[in-house]
Amino acid sequence: MAQSAAVAWVHDAAPEARALLVCAHGAGGHRDDRHMLSLSNVLVGTGIDMVRFNFDYRERGSRRIDPMPKLKACMRAVVEEVRARLAPKRLLVGGRSMGARVATMLAAEGLACEGLALFAYPLHPAGEPEKLRAAHLADLRVPVLCLNGTRDALCRQDLMEKALETVRAPWTMHWLEGADHSFHVLKSSGRTDAEVLREVADALSRWQAAALP
Repeated sequence: MAQSAAVAWVHDAAPEARALLVCAHGAGGHRDDRHMLSLSNVLVGTGIDMVRFNFDYRERGSRRIDPMPKLKACMRAVVEEVRARLAPKRLLVGGRSMGARVATMLAAEGLACEGLALFAYPLHPAGEPEKLRAAHLADLRVPVLCLNGTRDALCRQDLMEKALETVRAPWTMHWLEGADHSFHVLKSSGRTDAEVLREVADALSRWQAAALP
């Protein structure tokens, strides 16, 4: 475990890793929640190191989300320290839900990285599809892998496809059939959550091979 200026971070190392992802948690989560640990297993299994950390509000034990400027400052501090301490071959940034949004905003503002890995990107609040969180995506310049479920209440598929028309960065959109915002599938879908995670792993492997030569 290492310490940034704000919070402690955990480095999950993959054997002979080709890249490292600084991965931020969702609004109601934390660095050790089940979603983050599942992602860590997937990433390490596909040859990507993962750094997990808590945003400041979670580090304080609060559930009241910090304003976006503070979220960005926290993630930027972790990214800069990870770069200095671990010197990864390829540095990726990303996250789950809110963490994915913070990562895209930093990259759109010019944070240096080789790519973005986004899990359950929150395109809009649940039940409010008119409030899109997409304007900054047009400013991205690095390769992006974005994985969302087709039942995600925070990312209507038609609205995402429309938003991507303005994106010039190499954006790989992977839809997880039947999955919700937590990558959970109903029993009636005929498959399991574990199978969805295997699909996530396969998508990461293909993207890594194509986008990170």
